[in-house]
Amino acid sequence: MRDELTVVGIDVAKAWLDVYVRPAGTLRRVENTEGGCADLTAAVRTVAPALIVLEASGGYEALVVATLATAGLPVVVVNPRQVRDFAKATGQLAKTDALSAAVLAHFGAALQPALRPLPDATAQQLQQWLARRRQLVEMLTAERNRAHQAGPEVRASIDGVVSHLRRQLKDVEGKLRELIRRSPVWRGHQQLLVTAPGVGPVLTTTLLADVPELGHLNRRKIAALIGVAPLNRDSGQYQGKRTVWGGRAHVRAVLYMATLAATRRNPVIQAFYDRLLQAGKPKKVALTACMRKLLTILNAMVRHQTPWAPTIATGA
Repeated sequence: MRDELTVVGIDVAKAWLDVYVRPAGTLRRVENTEGGCADLTAAVRTVAPALIVLEASGGYEALVVATLATAGLPVVVVNPRQVRDFAKATGQLAKTDALSAAVLAHFGAALQPALRPLPDATAQQLQQWLARRRQLVEMLTAERNRAHQAGPEVRASIDGVVSHLRRQLKDVEGKLRELIRRSPVWRGHQQLLVTAPGVGPVLTTTLLADVPELGHLNRRKIAALIGVAPLNRDSGQYQGKRTVWGGRAHVRAVLYMATLAATRRNPVIQAFYDRLLQAGKPKKVALTACMRKLLTILNAMVRHQTPWAPTIATGA
């Protein structure tokens, strides 16, 4: 039976990780540090899980996901909203870190989100950034230890090095988060986006890989970023046609093909397209407007972590 699969749920916090193994029912807590993640990886190997499930936790999951993924373990990052809805559906209303880990394991066993292998190139990049993070942490620790025995002038020099290393560490952790978000183990945003009719894996993969700003900008800025916002071409008394240009051409090309499908399969986009045509708009202009509308809808879905619904389409 599906529930007999060994599934590990990990609830992520800034300082620690709560780990639940289903169906054995065992629970443990480890620190959310490099050493804790290494210990966790070794422990998880012994139970040979079919799936390890975490939810997106504002970047705190990056270290453990990278460690598990580069170790070749079957880890997947899922949408927190889906997990909350699943918990409510199963009657689990109370919430603690331990209960959340158990819910994640139950979610994985019941729904079995599909796994995709981590490409070798991505795995190598993750390993390199993990190694760099380890080096920076070691250097920071060494500098802090030296500061305890240094005089005021030397301590000022050490403080400068520490500040630089902290900035470097922040940049490296940002790289790790971005690699994880773009990798096959991250499924939260992808699962969210494909709920929109007409949106398929090509568009979702392109948006996740090439538009990290998705969900973080307002509708005008995201449209301008991709190059689907109408721009003025006026000078003096001359008023030119509003045109779209610039932006990310590769993303725009993929969005164009997805919008063609959406004008046939997505009721909101289809109705919007038909209304523009009836108003006398040229097909190209109408389609560009539909591209902009579809993009702003997807942007709103990610920003609010809400699956497709006509109501979010009207508010996008």
